[in-house]
Amino acid sequence: MKFLRILRKGFLFLLIFLGEIALSFSDKTSTEKIFPSEEKMPISLRLSNNLSEYESMLGLDQQIKEFMNKWDIVGASVAIVKNERLIYTKGFGYADKENSEKVEPRHLFRVASVSKLITAIAVMKLVEEGNLNLTDTVFGENGILYNNDFLDICDERILGITIENLLNHTSGWSNKKGDPMFLNISIAREMDKELPIEVETIVEYVLKNRKLDYSPGKKSIYSNFGYALLGLIIEEVTKTSYEDYVITQILNPLGIYDMHLGKSLPEERYENEVKYYGLKKERQVLSSFGTGEKVPKFYGGNSIETLGSAGGWVATPTELMKLLVAIDGFDTRNDILSKETIAKMTSSTKKIRPFGWTGTDNKGFWWRTGTLSGTSALLKREKNGLSWVLIINTTPKYGARFPVQINKTMIRGLATIDYWPTYDLFDYYEPKTLYSKELTLNN
Repeated sequence: MKFLRILRKGFLFLLIFLGEIALSFSDKTSTEKIFPSEEKMPISLRLSNNLSEYESMLGLDQQIKEFMNKWDIVGASVAIVKNERLIYTKGFGYADKENSEKVEPRHLFRVASVSKLITAIAVMKLVEEGNLNLTDTVFGENGILYNNDFLDICDERILGITIENLLNHTSGWSNKKGDPMFLNISIAREMDKELPIEVETIVEYVLKNRKLDYSPGKKSIYSNFGYALLGLIIEEVTKTSYEDYVITQILNPLGIYDMHLGKSLPEERYENEVKYYGLKKERQVLSSFGTGEKVPKFYGGNSIETLGSAGGWVATPTELMKLLVAIDGFDTRNDILSKETIAKMTSSTKKIRPFGWTGTDNKGFWWRTGTLSGTSALLKREKNGLSWVLIINTTPKYGARFPVQINKTMIRGLATIDYWPTYDLFDYYEPKTLYSKELTLNN
């Protein structure tokens, strides 16, 4: 059996495909999702931890394990791309601790505000196609979201908010009175609505009750609400749901078949989605679903459904990296956006944020963080052709500042690597026709 295991690993290097089979999506309407099948299997379901077990990565593995022990992380997943080739994808710890289920590349994680990058890509694709302009206004008679529910506006400056203001967080709203995307219970009470509420109710409430803290375009103040609006704008322009548009027009054409908008409640997890865990003695809160119960923030306290385009996606690290190589500006694989659009998205100053990204700098580093109760993620693109993502399924200490710890861990781990593999796991398929049943089962 040992010989067979060695033989199978040897076949891996012989059977890496030089490229994926091109798929045509020209006959798909904006409402036709391509579901996973034998021919269109999600990348992450084709891979397993053992494919990233090699000596040059042992130092990285050790750094991640120490990081998890230090911060009491239940489960984590990592994917690394070098020169637009997937060279490493591996899970650590538990996807389901109670059932001793280990994390594998197939496991989905909530990615929190990494969702904003997905939304920004969708918006900029519509801009490139001529269906949107960055200068288009959002509200009022000439605005994209001009409808009867959004006419009661407490501040005339709101009528000047543009698509670009939402993308770079310069709309003029702040969270001085609390982030409206996390105030479902109080907003429902104020608007005389039953829980759970829709994102449209949150928008109606903000327009009616919250004046801008500064004029649009003056400075960037991080806004989940702004990206929730972008989701509604995508729906209005495309006449389909936000999720359907992203899946059919961006993800499926790239060969990404296992990214979805997530759900709040544990019984609604996807079959291959991890369980989420809180800090020890983490305070429970009232359910956003109107049950009157106190629940963990990560299972009903926060509404993943209303976060949607601002923070609702679930994904595997592998498929996130598949998306990243399509917008990274490098030339090995074709990007889905033009170089001019990518440059526009990654342009930033000390006062103005980039589109979708958390931050960019003049050294070619682009990064996107995401943190919610039960998860934290950091995705990073470097100028040297190295990109990576690490996601956890545990409420992090220090909240939104925790990705700093992820970054430190990955920097230390990557520094231990003195040999980079030359194969590409993006193109790996299980070579079933060459394996005996015994060989496959006993690896």
